[in-house]
Amino acid sequence: MKIFIRIIALTALFFAQFNSIHSQFSPQKIKTIDSALTILSYKDQFNGVVLLADHGKIVYEKYAGNTAFNSSKKISRQSAFNLASNSKQFISMMVMQLKEQNKLNYDHKVQQYLPNFPYPTITIRHLLTHTSGLPEYFDLANQYTHTLDTLNNHKLIQLFAEHKPALHFTPGDQWEYCNTGYVLLASIIEQAAQQHIAQFFSEFITKPLALNNTFIYYLNIDKKYSPTQERVTGIIRVNGQHQLNDLIRLDGVIGDGNIYSSAEDMLKWDQALYTNQLISKESLAEAFTPVKLNNGQTHPYGFGWGISNNGQTVSHTGSWVGFRNSIERRLDKNNTIIVLTNGNNGIARTVVNEILNNKVPSIPYTELITNIQLIDGTGVPAIKTSVRLQNDRILEIGNLIPFKQEVVINGNGLVLAPGFIDTHSHHFGGLKSNPSATPTANQGITTITIGQDGESYAMDSLVDFFKRNPVAVNVASYTGHTTLRRAALGNDHVLGIATDTAINLMKTALASEMEKGSLGLATGLEYESAFYSNKNEVIELAKIAAAYNGRYISHIRSEDIHLNEAIDEIIEIGTIAKLPVQISHIKISIKNQWKTAPQLIAKLQAARSQGINITADIYPYNFWNSTLRILFPNRDYTSLASAQFAVDQLFDANQSVLIHFAPMPNYEGKTITAIAKIRKEETAITLMKLIQMAAEFDQKNPQFTGNTETIMGKSMDDQDVSDLISWPQSNICSDGSSGGHPRGHGSFTKVLSKYVREEKLLSLETAIYKMTGLSAEHLGITDRGIIRKGNYADLVLFNPATVKDNASIQNGKALSTGIEKVWINGKIIYQQQKSTGLYPGVLIKRPN
Repeated sequence: MKIFIRIIALTALFFAQFNSIHSQFSPQKIKTIDSALTILSYKDQFNGVVLLADHGKIVYEKYAGNTAFNSSKKISRQSAFNLASNSKQFISMMVMQLKEQNKLNYDHKVQQYLPNFPYPTITIRHLLTHTSGLPEYFDLANQYTHTLDTLNNHKLIQLFAEHKPALHFTPGDQWEYCNTGYVLLASIIEQAAQQHIAQFFSEFITKPLALNNTFIYYLNIDKKYSPTQERVTGIIRVNGQHQLNDLIRLDGVIGDGNIYSSAEDMLKWDQALYTNQLISKESLAEAFTPVKLNNGQTHPYGFGWGISNNGQTVSHTGSWVGFRNSIERRLDKNNTIIVLTNGNNGIARTVVNEILNNKVPSIPYTELITNIQLIDGTGVPAIKTSVRLQNDRILEIGNLIPFKQEVVINGNGLVLAPGFIDTHSHHFGGLKSNPSATPTANQGITTITIGQDGESYAMDSLVDFFKRNPVAVNVASYTGHTTLRRAALGNDHVLGIATDTAINLMKTALASEMEKGSLGLATGLEYESAFYSNKNEVIELAKIAAAYNGRYISHIRSEDIHLNEAIDEIIEIGTIAKLPVQISHIKISIKNQWKTAPQLIAKLQAARSQGINITADIYPYNFWNSTLRILFPNRDYTSLASAQFAVDQLFDANQSVLIHFAPMPNYEGKTITAIAKIRKEETAITLMKLIQMAAEFDQKNPQFTGNTETIMGKSMDDQDVSDLISWPQSNICSDGSSGGHPRGHGSFTKVLSKYVREEKLLSLETAIYKMTGLSAEHLGITDRGIIRKGNYADLVLFNPATVKDNASIQNGKALSTGIEKVWINGKIIYQQQKSTGLYPGVLIKRPN
């Protein structure tokens, strides 16, 4: 059904595509058009005819391609194309001729000719001008007929008579393009003329004008009316191969399409409309008059023609199956532009129109990547193939032959995968100073997701950022719960429970952000500014995200002593709010629960079996990066017992390194145990003192904007990390930034080297799936993460035998090796371990 809706929408925009004023056809414009069409033909994107005429004299014509996908016969001026919606101008002409023959009247009710038609107020004029309010017959046919049932005009009328679908509006109130009306007009023509429409068409149009290659043809047409002329069939190019894209089961009807004609005949038709040969000039003038609606306003459409340029230009396009056609007539200059194509795209007519309107033609850029092992992001085995890009999208995949003059990149047998999607990232903060996004590019990441842990930027500010700061990575964002709390409660009251008034303020703000493209709601419930929120507050906000088909992601309330309760909470949020929920950087951070990942996974799977779409992301390290305060789950920072519990259960002080410490920078790079030895204190006391020193520093230095204190804390078991990575519903993330923890530069390459190549925990295809297709699914992104036709060309080419993370605690910014090239939106942004200087990243918004 979507394809029909899309075609209708394209057709309905005919008047917008061809409404600009053309100058005379200058030699330079004609030369440019010829060059553009030549390039398009090289790229197999122009298969048809372009003809330009001045006062009926051909000043330019070009032909390319074959009349059928399996034929070697070349297209010519006499080749007959399915005109699709350009057929409507011929249908309206026959109606006007019958009106002049006194066999009908425009204001006659349709029921006068089609008694079973169930709408008594609709007139012939309503059908001609697309003001009837009728729904498209495609919907009705697809709902009430089966795939082997070829629709025809009689069946269509019976469908409307039986089911009586509601009108979209009162006839005459609005203009809405409607193919149904013209199918009904064809049946009215037969009733009024008392002969088959093909006979009437031949007698009153094709024979008088000597249109030798113009005829009616549709599926199951009576043999005695079937044309003898050869027709061009529609073509579609699929992965480098031509296939048939011609009439379908709806094409047993006539009226909205299925009149065929050639460029030669269309020019004859065009010139005849300057004469009285078919109808009087007075009748034709009405066809070129904008329709008047019931409220007195007009719309620029007459009888089968779009009208523009103060009535000096009439035009129409036609798009159906493998045909994309147009005719534009400049009445004041007697200029004619005819484009007939059977190649399944409208690029030729767009380019011709752009050149004639003094615009730079949008010639598609293509690039072919050959000799690759394609891992497409779905988890299926790799295949040896080629991938062609067009502008920022993937055009085709298969055994592809280079186009003439096309850029070809030899993949040298390496793996081509979708660009990696980081579902939990803090890299955005470094983009202004490093727009090349080297920390993400070096590990193959093409999209980062921000707003995590409850802190976010407003969507409007992100839009403004991308206008002012081109960058080499895509960005998508959640809306942070903590950010909402601060705005609603104020900084002085954020460490408390929100009132109903504050919650309503947060809900309103979140709804606004969702409308602007936020992915959903993100919480950081373990951090102070959100920790004091209750479950009801979060659920009320999650319901807002759900209302916009958004999602919920959470740094849950506890990753250690209250882990089970925190898991229960996120499951309950998903249950009540009815939206997908994701656990950020899932981990088990308490020693007495190490090696219990299988039980945790079982709990999550049980929730999924009950219909809760709960998932997780995970980074491939057994140590985290956060504040020292996170080691005090009860927020009792001066409790020696709690400090000792942290040392015993929540982290390994011998392997946990203080990364930032503004009060005493000389502590940076040392373990907590080493600092305790320097201070000649017990480790637990040192832990409390460090937090106290950081708090005092913040109080004395309110203008300080850096990290007061940050620790890399070792607190996870390797087996748990492996088990959680292996869970089918966990995707890979970094939780990284441009500095500090090595995950910021090496998370994705670490998975490929450690868990794929070395430990063989995951197959390469599964690992890629967890970095791409599954990640996109977990974010609700539908046009990235999988290499398929039409998706954005975010890609990474890497060597599976050498790809490796090199970042470490000692050198957190060491670049990965084995990542050969990275494309974002069709542009190479990284190769040979350095930026190319291109910045094609975009802000990705939640699909509506």
